Amino acid sequence: MQCWVDFQEGLSSEKRKYPVQQFRAFWEVTKRYAELTRSDPLIHRSVAGAVNGLLDFLEVENKRVPGDVLRDAERLECLLFNGYDPHFEGDELPGL
Repeated sequence: MQCWVDFQEGLSSEKRKYPVQQFRAFWEVTKRYAELTRSDPLIHRSVAGAVNGLLDFLEVENKRVPGDVLRDAERLECLLFNGYDPHFEGDELPGL
């Protein structure tokens, strides 16, 4: 969960730029974890604690949060807790 710590540190820094790179690293690691544990009935407490409420946390963040970060936070919650990815890239019906 070092990626989560790095992202938190990026949020608390005085820099004006949003820590997108740290969020991407956290996203990739957690997405991979969700894929690997999809059939497991239990997940690690630290992962659940980091992802549960992530979207709500980011929505009230003082810094301007990029839209793709909010979208991916929602995707991460769905992947980890519901077992599906709500992002349908490539699976849309023709014409949508």
